[in-house]
Amino acid sequence: MKRKDLKHKLWKSFGVGLLVSLLGSAVQAQNTSMPKDSAAMYYEVEDIPLPDGLIAETGSIGFLPDGRFVAGFHRGEIMIYNPKTRTWKRFAEGLHDPLGLMVVSNNEILVMQRPELTRIKDTDGDGEADLYQKVTDDFGLSGNYHEFAFGPVKDKQGNLFIALNLASNGAGIRPEIRGTYDSLSRPGRMYACVDYRGWIMRLDKQGKLHPYAVGFRSPNGLGFDAQGRLLVSDNQGDWLGTSKLFHVEEGKFYGHPAGLIWKKDFPRVVPISLPVAQLDSMRTKEIVQFPHGYFANSPTQPVLDNTNGKFGQFGGQMLIGDMDHKYMIRLLLEEVNGKMQGACIPLNVGTKMRIGNNRLAFAPDGALWVGQNDHGWVGARGIQRIKWKGEKHLDLMAMNLTKDGFDLTFSMPLDAESAQNVANFKFKRFYYEYHQAYGSKQFDVKEIGVKSISLSDDKTKVHVVLDEMKAGYVYEMRLGEIINANKSKRVLNNLVCYSLNQLK
Repeated sequence: MKRKDLKHKLWKSFGVGLLVSLLGSAVQAQNTSMPKDSAAMYYEVEDIPLPDGLIAETGSIGFLPDGRFVAGFHRGEIMIYNPKTRTWKRFAEGLHDPLGLMVVSNNEILVMQRPELTRIKDTDGDGEADLYQKVTDDFGLSGNYHEFAFGPVKDKQGNLFIALNLASNGAGIRPEIRGTYDSLSRPGRMYACVDYRGWIMRLDKQGKLHPYAVGFRSPNGLGFDAQGRLLVSDNQGDWLGTSKLFHVEEGKFYGHPAGLIWKKDFPRVVPISLPVAQLDSMRTKEIVQFPHGYFANSPTQPVLDNTNGKFGQFGGQMLIGDMDHKYMIRLLLEEVNGKMQGACIPLNVGTKMRIGNNRLAFAPDGALWVGQNDHGWVGARGIQRIKWKGEKHLDLMAMNLTKDGFDLTFSMPLDAESAQNVANFKFKRFYYEYHQAYGSKQFDVKEIGVKSISLSDDKTKVHVVLDEMKAGYVYEMRLGEIINANKSKRVLNNLVCYSLNQLK
């Protein structure tokens, strides 16, 4: 090759390389010109200072009508915090594991402690309780360490609901018990050797406690949605392949067989001795499954966002806590063929959030207060306040089943190119096995292809058509770099899991 030809070739190569480099830099600059969204841009997380010496394993929280905050702690204290003066005052003490409370007035609360539901009241106006009154203790207590009790929550008719944990074979029972003893429930990892362990109970307005629904292992959260439906979470373990959320209705069985021994028409057999297929045919399935390990390991209390927009864009939706992750979870629920099912999606509020998110309550100003607990397991201790900063972010607002896939509704119009890019919608499906063993792996895991994507005229709804729709599976969706129409925001939470019980 002649020298001038070589020189020409080198310059040509350098020019092409320079052009590619410049184009690459331009594309990179275009991609990085939009600031990366972070949850901290939209939410402020504040640690609430606690009194010296308080062991802040938070078991129950709420707000008094005058705006003061009330919290119960594992060692038995009930404390009241004034957000205006940032001061604490002891209201009550000496309780046993107060894992739920309901405010009645500025000087009266109901507390669900391990042995009973208790009315606690300040009758002389000095700010400290002087009346401790049993409301009900009409359930068994064996002394097993795992016999927690949760609630109460009130329905629109004035009935109260509480939940009773099963006992664990990790420890025994006391020589003296309360209630009726039945040895038929002792076999197995979790058991109900005294009456109504593993049940949701209803306390009527006349003060009588009724068994309401059975089949729970560790139902650490009760709440009502906007339609007045009772939702109860349960934690992964024996007979629960992963953690779950149930729509609880009277007389139904929800999966863990230990408490069946206290059902009036149940035969005199060891509940776990029944064939798994028979128990499976008896149970009412969960409405949401929380994939274990990477989504939620121990879901806690569901609460309704009734703040009228003070907490952001999720008014009317349910939130739920989790002990192992630094986020809350939003529930995207719907009715299909008359039955509830739906999706769960993280609500990330930033890295300042701690784990151990055991109790949730909205303040009058719309801030979400979170009581944290470790209680010897994974978790943290303390209380945090989460405030919305006033700016909306790009997020999934609804995931609705269609005959061939899902309709995805977003919080603002989308960029058409990113919204119609098949690569931005990754689906797989799997199921958890119903069995006696502790937990379950994911079975029949399969990636599901996207056939087509279409965008609504207002650019807020994406219709995704999938290669396969099959009932009985969790459909996991991971969103890619979806951005809004003016290219100023990226989708903030990209993991969604839909529990597909019913096909359309």
